[in-house]
Amino acid sequence: MHEDANGDGRGTGSRGTASGVDQPAFLALERELTVLLRRARANQGEMAREVHPDLESAAYGLLVRLDEFGPQRATELAAYIGVGKATMSRQLRALEELGLVAREPDPADGRAWLVALTQEGHDRVTRVREARRARYARRLDDWDSREVSELARLLHQLNRQMEK
Repeated sequence: MHEDANGDGRGTGSRGTASGVDQPAFLALERELTVLLRRARANQGEMAREVHPDLESAAYGLLVRLDEFGPQRATELAAYIGVGKATMSRQLRALEELGLVAREPDPADGRAWLVALTQEGHDRVTRVREARRARYARRLDDWDSREVSELARLLHQLNRQMEK
């Protein structure tokens, strides 16, 4: 059993209520997520520049998405990232000009196009992601592998909950 902020393991029952947000656990969560997100934004900019010196920070997430899930329509990418079609078109144009993505006909619909990583884009994203994972491994080398797995599981659970 985990102890709550009161230290007695019973909880207060106000987990989802307005008064529950003042619990020390939620205050600590807010603080730690703020630090994590600030660092993540800074790291995303660094990783984008490692892929290509002219790559915008926001475009790095598009490249990772394409690397993990393969070719996708621009509308799918825009929905995933949470931007409009015009913003997505501008970002994709810039990525095409850098030689990192290319458009290809959608085999399921000849009128539509899919965006895919070029071999150059894939190679650069893979190199940067491997270097990032190596940095995580160095920074967490004193953690037990079960702790790393548990952190990944909890972050996944948080991300799924935030999608609702």
